[in-house]
Amino acid sequence: MESSAQLVILAGLAIGLIYGAVGLLSGFCLMSSMRGWLAEGDRRLVRTYALAIAVAIAASQFLAGSGMVDLGRSIYLQQTFSVPVLFLGGLLFGYGMVLSNGCGSRALVLLGRGNLRSFVVVIVLAIAAQMTLKGLIAPARIALVQASQTTVSVNSLPSLLVVFGLAESLSRALAAAATVVALILFAFAQPAFRRSPGQIAAGVIVGLLVAGGWYVTGYLGADDFNPVPVTSLTFIAPIADALQYAMLSTGLTLNFGVATVVGVFAGSLATALATGRFKLEGYSSPRHMLRSGAGAALMGVGGVMAFGCSIGQGLTGLSTLALGSFVALAGILLGTTAGLRGSLRVQPLAVA
Repeated sequence: MESSAQLVILAGLAIGLIYGAVGLLSGFCLMSSMRGWLAEGDRRLVRTYALAIAVAIAASQFLAGSGMVDLGRSIYLQQTFSVPVLFLGGLLFGYGMVLSNGCGSRALVLLGRGNLRSFVVVIVLAIAAQMTLKGLIAPARIALVQASQTTVSVNSLPSLLVVFGLAESLSRALAAAATVVALILFAFAQPAFRRSPGQIAAGVIVGLLVAGGWYVTGYLGADDFNPVPVTSLTFIAPIADALQYAMLSTGLTLNFGVATVVGVFAGSLATALATGRFKLEGYSSPRHMLRSGAGAALMGVGGVMAFGCSIGQGLTGLSTLALGSFVALAGILLGTTAGLRGSLRVQPLAVA
């Protein structure tokens, strides 16, 4: 009989495979969503993202409310955190995402399709993230967090309602319902999105994958003797861990995040080969490579500071209704907007 840790790894691989396939077929990506929204072009992707958040919140809060998963054990619902560092990390990540033309998860998906630019993005992101987590940049990050962190009694939307005298279960239901309804109304307000079954399916599937991650690590991995961290889809630290595991596997153990990273690449690769989408692509110029690498470095540093990426905070963190996740996502959206609009706008480059 397989141990809970082995089940978690296998399930993480399966979740990654599905995400990789869906990501390739649908183009699921926050940066592409924002570009379509701000350029007044195809706005369906941003509604796909909104639907994914809605489904992730609904399913994750159901798991938490039924007692199957303790979301309070995740990194998102800590009582002590730094609002400035979360926001600054989000800003850096969002702007880096524009420079690199996609987030970490999107880079893994495009790498599976044969995009060699994404190989550089993944490697640089992993190195920068590891430097920020445990390396040269770590002391500065820790000092910044310690100088600006605060301890709060209210760290989520449900706990905010509890302050007003509502029961915890009712607070959870009201907060989740209000957020989910608003997101679904926004998603389906556009006729073009309502006529896009592929985008609707992508939003639903990605949202369910987030809840699936919580179920796998929080329920299947709930072993009293060998518990695994309660987490779900996120890509900054897992990409860094995956590179470290590839280099130094002796003495290291596989985990949910590394398995998910491998699964996303494999799922995208298999889908690309099966659908004839595989095509080798490279940089158009040295300047293009430098800009892409700089964006990847910003994503690695910013993602660690923000406790997650556009998926890790934008979907997984938000599914917990953590206030810190809203702060980090606000930073990501503002950083992305700055890269797409205004005086700091990243100018387009021709791609080979």
